[in-house]
Amino acid sequence: MELDISSMIYEIRGKQVMLDSDLAKLYKCKNGTKEINQAVKNNIDKFPERFSWKLTDEESKDFLVKNFDQKKRN
Repeated sequence: MELDISSMIYEIRGKQVMLDSDLAKLYKCKNGTKEINQAVKNNIDKFPERFSWKLTDEESKDFLVKNFDQKKRN
């Protein structure tokens, strides 16, 4: 089964981004986001802040409401 990568790209802070959970699916990580986040932590010089950052609590809440509540209604 192929994943639709375009459905995994969101716009946050005016930039196109992918969630760690989607990256874990894409790369078939056995330990899910833990594996992705550990790779970033262990290789921080390869993941500058502009490529890897965390949402604020408010951004996270707004993001979930905006992107996933709409999908539930469809």
